[in-house]
Amino acid sequence: QVQLVESGGGLVQAGGSLRLSCAASGRTFSTLIMGWFRQAPGKEREFVAAISWSGGNTYYADSVKGRFAISRDNAKNTVYLQMNNLKPEDTAAYYCAATGLVVHVTRHREYKYWGQGTQVTVSS
Repeated sequence: QVQLVESGGGLVQAGGSLRLSCAASGRTFSTLIMGWFRQAPGKEREFVAAISWSGGNTYYADSVKGRFAISRDNAKNTVYLQMNNLKPEDTAAYYCAATGLVVHVTRHREYKYWGQGTQVTVSS
């Protein structure tokens, strides 16, 4: 089992920045592929970013490329999502996810473990 706890959400004005963190426990963190997803009210959960075990490979949704950056610190069992130049359409609950093996990092159904989510609200 893997437990994931997100933090760092909040209210920010458009153009501002937030840094989300996700602390993992229960399994060797360096064996996990980590992802961030988000879900706005009335919408499906969508992929935001993912990172490989070593951090050497990162993946982003087109909507966040150039604005968001995913990173991980395997010594701290933590994955981060740095969000810059935030837009009102980024408003959503953000979820951290983890899995051992994945074929398509963008598909939320391929992730086995999920955090409770942290709310990000961007005002215009």
